[in-house]
Amino acid sequence: MEGNTLKNKIFVIYGDNPREMASHLLSTIKIEDFIDKDALIGIKPNLVVAKPSSSGATTSPELVEGVIRYLKTKGFNNIAVLESSQVGDKTAKAFEICGYTEIAKNLGIPLIDLKKDSYKAYSVEGMELNIFDQVMELDYLINMPVLKGHCQTKITCALKNLKGCIPDQEKRRFHTLGLHKPIAYLNKAVKSDLIIVDGLMGDLNYEIGGNSVKMDRIIAGFDPVLIDSYAADLLGYDPEEIEYIKIAEKIGVGSCLASKEQICELNENHTTQKIPHTREIENLAKYIEEKDACSACYGSLIHALDRLREQGMLDNLREKVAIGQGYKKIEGKGIGVGSCTKGFEKNVPGCPPTAREIIKVLEREIASDL
Repeated sequence: MEGNTLKNKIFVIYGDNPREMASHLLSTIKIEDFIDKDALIGIKPNLVVAKPSSSGATTSPELVEGVIRYLKTKGFNNIAVLESSQVGDKTAKAFEICGYTEIAKNLGIPLIDLKKDSYKAYSVEGMELNIFDQVMELDYLINMPVLKGHCQTKITCALKNLKGCIPDQEKRRFHTLGLHKPIAYLNKAVKSDLIIVDGLMGDLNYEIGGNSVKMDRIIAGFDPVLIDSYAADLLGYDPEEIEYIKIAEKIGVGSCLASKEQICELNENHTTQKIPHTREIENLAKYIEEKDACSACYGSLIHALDRLREQGMLDNLREKVAIGQGYKKIEGKGIGVGSCTKGFEKNVPGCPPTAREIIKVLEREIASDL
């Protein structure tokens, strides 16, 4: 594919083997055609806290390993992983707990603790931003966020992940500025050349993990605004609800998703299992009638129910929602989610549908019962 064509595309692959998924994804995009062989490549995961990726807070080390191994097979050897954990947490501890220290040792790549780095001020349309020097020295930045909720900004994905490229005092200042505008402007100063989103397992609501939802997907693209608008949809939000997405589009960082034709799903008939429920997810699962549901579809439904709960509408849902492969070729009178329940009277199509698509159907159903 041509570079300009790729810019407007989102690539999605489903499964639960991140190393293989990363290789399949990158070989489809042929990312090696867009990077100079002697380029200094930086990988920026989300290691906000020292918690394993199973918490839903941090980027899967297996996914990062898969990306590095692919790049090495294509002759790229000047690769580093860079991160600065949240204020009050130690990046070195996050590298260790999250499994990155072992990867670095096995693959012979440096781990850069940006908290120890120097930084300079950059002006972006009149806003001064302090950014780490080693970030700005990169030739190619691979932004690898986690698809998850956030208690202040609703979601966090590609755009917000670059907050790890600034020193702690700047992170504090971002909060005094309301987070949204400085996040958008930071992405004008620091360009994400490639975004690979860990959508394998992300927290339902909080950046630091604890209520993991298994969604078994990896999402990739070249435009962080495009990626985040799609991520918002997956988590049940209209991109217009996420202020930093709107601002970033306005200042020319990228463009929001305009058509489903921009989404390229690389595999079908993906069947992966759910993980045991956390307490919060158990409360949402009371509204579900599930038979052999795949995690990608089930995760979308959990996010949709959580959005309805936040809006105070969930208690008005009078019937359980059916989901899963066990409903194939079965006709039902209630509500079914996903292609496997297409025989139901009311169905949300898709394999999987997004949380936002599910919400629209459930909102109509709730409104008709009131």
